[in-house]
Amino acid sequence: MLDDRYQLAFKLYPYERATDQDAPAPVRHPVVIMGGGPIGVATALDLGLQGIPVVVLDDHEGIGMGSRAICFAKRSLEIADRYGCGEAMLQKGVVWNVGKVFHDDRKVFEFNLLPEGGHRFPAFINLQQPYFERFLVDRVREAQAQGAPIELRGKNRVDSVEVKDDHVTLNITTPEGPYTIEADWLIGCDGAGSPLRGMMGLDFEGRVFEDSFLIADIKMLNESFPTERWFWFEPWFKSGASTLLHKQPDDVWRIDFQIGWDVDRKEELKEENIRKRIDAMLGGDVEYELVWSSIYTFQCRRMKQFRHGRVIFAGDSAHQVSPFGARGANSGMQDVDNLGWKLGLVIDGKAPESLLDSYNEERVHGADENILNSTRATDFITPKSKVSHVFRNAVLDLAEHYPFARPLVNSGRLSVPCTYDGLSLNGPDALPGGPARTRVGSACPDAPLGNDFLLRGLGGGFTLLTIDAEAPDNLEDGGIPIRRLALSAKDDATGTIRDRYLGTADSAVYLIRPDQHVAARWERYDETAVRAALRTACGKDRT
Repeated sequence: MLDDRYQLAFKLYPYERATDQDAPAPVRHPVVIMGGGPIGVATALDLGLQGIPVVVLDDHEGIGMGSRAICFAKRSLEIADRYGCGEAMLQKGVVWNVGKVFHDDRKVFEFNLLPEGGHRFPAFINLQQPYFERFLVDRVREAQAQGAPIELRGKNRVDSVEVKDDHVTLNITTPEGPYTIEADWLIGCDGAGSPLRGMMGLDFEGRVFEDSFLIADIKMLNESFPTERWFWFEPWFKSGASTLLHKQPDDVWRIDFQIGWDVDRKEELKEENIRKRIDAMLGGDVEYELVWSSIYTFQCRRMKQFRHGRVIFAGDSAHQVSPFGARGANSGMQDVDNLGWKLGLVIDGKAPESLLDSYNEERVHGADENILNSTRATDFITPKSKVSHVFRNAVLDLAEHYPFARPLVNSGRLSVPCTYDGLSLNGPDALPGGPARTRVGSACPDAPLGNDFLLRGLGGGFTLLTIDAEAPDNLEDGGIPIRRLALSAKDDATGTIRDRYLGTADSAVYLIRPDQHVAARWERYDETAVRAALRTACGKDRT
């Protein structure tokens, strides 16, 4: 019998009649989000915490079935921390650093993701998606109690949309009948099968890989493995062409079996057949409960454009990658982080609507990077020809004995923040000797800051980070404030700030965007240059 831990869909936003349903004419909202999963709710949090009214519509009433995404990167936790729920995720999640790669019954090598010191969050945690979603919704409830204008409407299914030049009309069905609303902006966060994308006649471009993977979540009753990521190529237990083992909270373990393309999914999902594979792997004397199971295929695809006038797509509705490398939900959180501040400025009249074209530019860039890495991992894990299979196994054999071959082994390059090199919102990189990791376009790395951490000090607005450089504490341009965060290398006991932000320079001035990416940097403060870089970062130089 499957455990009901993941069978149950938690009703976090049960249906309630909205006042819009009784209005004599369609009510106009600044932002409507289609989809109440993690990306939709995170987008609502971002906008709602800015004071922007937002309505989330979902055809369900909360969290769906299964663990689904389980591996959340440091960047996603840093974003969630700005929204006020990162700590809860960290406390519940399983922190892991060691990964082991096997071929047949041999350990090829192991790696350690233990990051350098001076970060508030670890490189990754394992946390079932239902928990991740629940922490986001709990934070929405807290924000609502504090006045944030966020509505979550469950059992509100969008049946059709009409896209106009200056708004979108949505026709909605509820348990009490249909109604219509309008939105200045509609954000599609309705998943890989996106009904919104279909309503607009849009589709993905990319590859669907001809292979299938069986997911089994189990709770072991009298055995355990170390809290590590184990990946087998051609495992000795013959339960699949490859196998991945990961620990989750609540003593639940995720196993992914590569089972081939031409399989009978209905047969494979029968409990007795799943148990045959697991028993071959663990041994027949290991007791466990089968918690949840599913089958998926690899897809590395994206929409050609993420913005279509007043409709913007984010997360899986805009792009899909294979799960190896944990680039799905993590890239979706980066979409939210990129879009939220830009849409906020546009709605507040502080930036031109064309700023939203940079969301498309930057996040298509990010999606292409993720698709490239995901495709490479998929091609290595699932060779498509005899020659590529021979090459793959030769690499594994070499990697067992020679360190030079280990970087060629690809069981999934794990998610890291995207750097927006050479894109249109970037200002000057005028810091001679500055570290490459904090070049313009990069996400800011964390660092210790007294009893706290740098990213918390940066906050969620434009910040002028100065290190041993003079500058005014506050600056404003076009209604957009810039707050200064002043640091000194003399107070940097660990040398982390110097290593990550100064390099060989004696002083530095960084203009940091609200999503904590570097907009520009200099050796010393120049008001004219800072104002120009702010205007560039806000899309005021776009034509």
